[in-house]
Amino acid sequence: MLSNFVLSLVRTWVPIGVGFALTWLASTLKIVVDPSSQAGLVALCVAVLSAGYYFLARLLEKQFPWLGVLLGAAAKPTYTKPGA
Repeated sequence: MLSNFVLSLVRTWVPIGVGFALTWLASTLKIVVDPSSQAGLVALCVAVLSAGYYFLARLLEKQFPWLGVLLGAAAKPTYTKPGA
């Protein structure tokens, strides 16, 4: 079983990777963008697509807990208060 720390990293990095992959796929559509704006647009797309994917995956996970695998791991990290 993964430690809570590793589990939290996996569930953070998978949506970022999906956002990156979706942005890369969108770049194959041959949309022409001003080169000086390209880097900012790519960063914005990765951020928006990652956040959207994470939101959708968490929403689905609330209804169907097994869909947590969309975030890289079905298990959620558990946190305890220090000293508890």
